[in-house]
Amino acid sequence: TEVLLHEFGVPTAPFSPAVLACLPPEGYTATLSSDPSRTDLRHLPILSIDPPGCVDIDDALHCVELESGNWQVGVHIADVTHYVRAGCALDVEAADRSTSTYLVGRRLDMLPGRLTTDLCSLKGNVDRFAFSVLWEVTPEGHVISVDFKKTVIHSIAALTYAQAQALIDLPEDEAKKDIKAGAVRRLAALARVFRRRRIEAGALTLASPEVKFTLDSESQNPTDVKGYDVYEANSLVEEFMLLANVTVAKKVLRHYPTLSVLRRHPAPARSMFDTLIAKAAAHGFTIDVSDSKRLADSLDAAVLPSDPQFNRVLRILATRCMSPAQYFPSGECRPEQWHHYGLAAPVYTHFTSPIRRYADVCVHRLLAASLDVAPLPVALSSKSYLHDLAANMNRRHRAAQLAGRASVQLHTLILFSQGEHTGGDADGAARVEEEDAYVLDVDAAHKSAADGPSFTVIVPRYGIEGRVKLQPGVSGDQLDLSQEQSMIRRDGAGAILASVKVFDRVRVRVGVTFGQGGRKEMAIDLI
Repeated sequence: TEVLLHEFGVPTAPFSPAVLACLPPEGYTATLSSDPSRTDLRHLPILSIDPPGCVDIDDALHCVELESGNWQVGVHIADVTHYVRAGCALDVEAADRSTSTYLVGRRLDMLPGRLTTDLCSLKGNVDRFAFSVLWEVTPEGHVISVDFKKTVIHSIAALTYAQAQALIDLPEDEAKKDIKAGAVRRLAALARVFRRRRIEAGALTLASPEVKFTLDSESQNPTDVKGYDVYEANSLVEEFMLLANVTVAKKVLRHYPTLSVLRRHPAPARSMFDTLIAKAAAHGFTIDVSDSKRLADSLDAAVLPSDPQFNRVLRILATRCMSPAQYFPSGECRPEQWHHYGLAAPVYTHFTSPIRRYADVCVHRLLAASLDVAPLPVALSSKSYLHDLAANMNRRHRAAQLAGRASVQLHTLILFSQGEHTGGDADGAARVEEEDAYVLDVDAAHKSAADGPSFTVIVPRYGIEGRVKLQPGVSGDQLDLSQEQSMIRRDGAGAILASVKVFDRVRVRVGVTFGQGGRKEMAIDLI
């Protein structure tokens, strides 16, 4: 792990005494008397929804009925800038780190733990300072008004996604008796409306091969790995974070049209989709990439009823056709270049995760200045500073992503280097598993390679990819490469012995092999 952190340039040094000296004194608590200008929202049934074990809780939500029959919705974000003063040693360090990095079983924080998991974390049943976005919304999802306030809140519950989903699924008569259930169910109803509108506008639903590990409590070695459970509650949170980010982006842009820190996602060139289009066509599907709406509709239509994983694999490949989103100062791009392609949003920013992203810290300061709550820091008035800051945030964000993926690969290797293997005893032998895999690529460069024809597969169960060799033939067999996105082995009479086409489901054996210099590597073999 230390090697991969060094490889990707992720900061690992402990916070310096000068940085720690910027923290509040021991025993400090968030009280309205220490900041009486705040709006007191502690009477509202505010709650958070996060993955199990989450300790750095950035956001919380509420939804209550108003006398008018409309609903008040609130997104409450940890008020990190209350504790991180612009220009102090803590702020300089956070700007340099720019992001928290999440590895398997380990988190490298952008801010000291006292802020990350305590004073800033919107934990249940304690008072916390927040920056809140408040909407009045009709039950049909039409926004009547919006307001922004520095607040003090008191979360009544820190729910997991599974717990929130259980509230959504409660029978109507039981839900009426539970204040948390009422709030979550109203939020879920609105989230469905907001999601439908985003998709109608051209927002994309993409996929990635993410997995989570179970770790041994003592050794911290992995004992199992599986895909994430995804609930409607996940989408609920996502919709309101997107709504808050878009709403704040519009607000800060009105006041600071050339100094706002935004996030854009350029539309990909059509040529970037050529391979995806050809692969989908091999299974009879047409992918229209003329705009994000047509791409989204094409992906929705590309379904094989006999194999639900097909569409997920297609979306994983569609994601890889796109360039990553980037932070940028609004003054560096023309307004038509601010667009976020994947979200189908004309303007977008990051406001909702200031505990773990420095971009959000900047946006909090821009929003506070736009409300005359606090002056805009001098640095954020400098276009050259904003340029360098955005470049560093993009670099650090990419490094954190790569380090996270490398950590998953490392722990997968550790998992398969130990423990029981399928059908065997716990004799210390390396683990071997048989799993379904999907063909990602049958490219000409590997169809007739010197060591035999091969193709790339992904194993969704473990989120890993690798090249697999087509079964060897015998004397007189022929390899038919005439069909695009496929390879066929025929006998001397032309009968098909083996064939494989992109997106085919195949059975593979997953284990560990030894590469050059005795280095362990993941191995995937066709069964």
